[in-house]
Amino acid sequence: MLSTERVQELESLQKQIGYTFRDVYLLNKALTHKSYVNENSETLKDNERFEFLGDSVLDLIVSGYSIKAFPDFAEGTLSKIRAAVVNESCLAELARQIDLGKYLLLGKGEASSGGREKNSLLANAYEALAGAIYFDSNLEAALDIYLPVLSKEIAKYAETARFRDYKSELQEYTQTQFNCIPNYKIVNEKGPAHAKEFEVVVVIQENTRGRGNGKSKKEAEQAAAKSALAGFNLTPID
Repeated sequence: MLSTERVQELESLQKQIGYTFRDVYLLNKALTHKSYVNENSETLKDNERFEFLGDSVLDLIVSGYSIKAFPDFAEGTLSKIRAAVVNESCLAELARQIDLGKYLLLGKGEASSGGREKNSLLANAYEALAGAIYFDSNLEAALDIYLPVLSKEIAKYAETARFRDYKSELQEYTQTQFNCIPNYKIVNEKGPAHAKEFEVVVVIQENTRGRGNGKSKKEAEQAAAKSALAGFNLTPID
């Protein structure tokens, strides 16, 4: 049986996330860390199974939305966006936004060592909560709660060029469309040895399709690939 105080705590969290559990014990389980189980009762169950399930739920939500939102993005770019959104630090920050740490059931040692603020525990609990919502209801319920938050993170990372590998995107495109790979050529170097600037062109089927500059060959090649993608109307987002 859950104590009256615990029921009130869980009611507060449910209002926070906008979802009422049919079975509140599932929510309690999603917030139960193994350290609490080890110190209290072997009959209790920790949240690791829900964490496992929630990881897949969040992956599916992010993947499904990204494919629809960015139809021109290559698989490699979509994978990078997903990895950036569902990684530990991002999920932990989302958990902090709903103050999830204060609802966790932790062992005394874990609690006294700052467990409620640990990225790993918060991210795992955030996944476990998604798993519990899915288990208590369905994917639509999880989508209603998580997509508004996750879509903002997806948009943020999609708009950040450093999460895009333009060379990989261009190569995937040319292999599919032209059955060839891009060829990069340095056409100009300028500046002193410690501050060189490179100019690179990318050639596809003997035609120059893009041009770019950078402080390294790799940076210039990425800029040239980005230029080529724009030329194919696969305009990268800056």
